[in-house]
Amino acid sequence: MNLGRISVKKIFLLTCGGMAASMLAICAVLLWMTGESWVLTSGGLLMLCALAWMFLLTVVFSKRLSIFTRALCRAMDQMISGSGEPVHAVDSETLFARISYRMSRLYGIMQENRRKVDKERQDLQMLVSDVSHQVKTPVSNLKMVTDTLLSKSVTEEERREFLQGIRNQADKLEFLFQALVKTSRLETGAIRLEKKDAPLIDTLAMALSGIVYAAEKKNISVTVDCPEGLILSHDSKWTAEAVFNLLDNAVKYTPAGGTIRVFVEQWEMYVKLNVSDTGKGIPESSQAAIFRRFYREEEVHGEQGVGIGLYLTREIITRQGGYIKVTSEPGQGSEFSIMLPTR
Repeated sequence: MNLGRISVKKIFLLTCGGMAASMLAICAVLLWMTGESWVLTSGGLLMLCALAWMFLLTVVFSKRLSIFTRALCRAMDQMISGSGEPVHAVDSETLFARISYRMSRLYGIMQENRRKVDKERQDLQMLVSDVSHQVKTPVSNLKMVTDTLLSKSVTEEERREFLQGIRNQADKLEFLFQALVKTSRLETGAIRLEKKDAPLIDTLAMALSGIVYAAEKKNISVTVDCPEGLILSHDSKWTAEAVFNLLDNAVKYTPAGGTIRVFVEQWEMYVKLNVSDTGKGIPESSQAAIFRRFYREEEVHGEQGVGIGLYLTREIITRQGGYIKVTSEPGQGSEFSIMLPTR
């Protein structure tokens, strides 16, 4: 028998019926053994008293259960709407208090999940807004160039210039989408950083390989000072991505004939990796903002990039237990310091 599906009324009737049948059976046995009629009368009176007390107990229990059910439904409605928190019971030994305590814990979990959902929604709205802003300019340029090619007659030289412009804008869109994919995969946990003992010089070599051609093209001197035997527990691939972003910015914003220096120093708790340049420098008022996603200063909008490299670098470093800081003055170059824990 499934008691969970039987109502309180049916339970009461079954209990009373069973008790009455048991008492009638006992009275019948006693009557047969003694032959006295008063035994049957006494048994009947006792049965009526028991039924009366049973009825009173059921009424009180039903009333208490009804009050608790209404309070429970009201508390759950408030939890669902987020308009109130369940009231804690004073007596912690009762069943109602234990249920109230668990409802309070459930309410706290629901509120935390609601805050996370709201934050994720805000982050998504911000991301969509940023992407829309970044995509708008190259898409407008592509439409303008293609409309010109379709509606006007142009010379072969002009056609080449227009096609080169289309290629440049397509490259910018491709760079944007690749940066977004890397950031999204890192933020959502699709890619997990795995720290392993590896020579730091090999990681720097991977990062430097991406900027060699651009540095040579601008006649920028790049020097590296790193102990070859330095072994560090880090994610080599993603750390190389972080260092490359710093080097790439250094090449972009350092004038021709400038200098970029990579210097590694081992401390007791951290390994310090410096990337310094002789570029344009960063004003103090902008140094906190440069690590925001899609942030770019007004005077560098003409340079290639979408303002996501430093954001990605900071995410990679912090997820390995480290941190990054910048020291810079306008016209005096910049120095980015990556601090990675030795353990």
